[in-house]
Amino acid sequence: MDIVIAAEKSTIAQLLADHVCRKIRPEDISVTENPDETGSFYIDLECAHYKLTPGGQILADKLLLLD
Repeated sequence: MDIVIAAEKSTIAQLLADHVCRKIRPEDISVTENPDETGSFYIDLECAHYKLTPGGQILADKLLLLD
């Protein structure tokens, strides 16, 4: 699976760049599999977290903060 992620990282970076309206290089992001949804990935960019759905949609990944 790591080979697939590496091969698609440039495409994921371009999708995210379109979503946030700024240039993003593949080496600027970290991509990991979403174990809860086949074909979905988590994307980390600096302090922001996103989710790529199987349909190619980028969503902000909301994290729950505990007091």
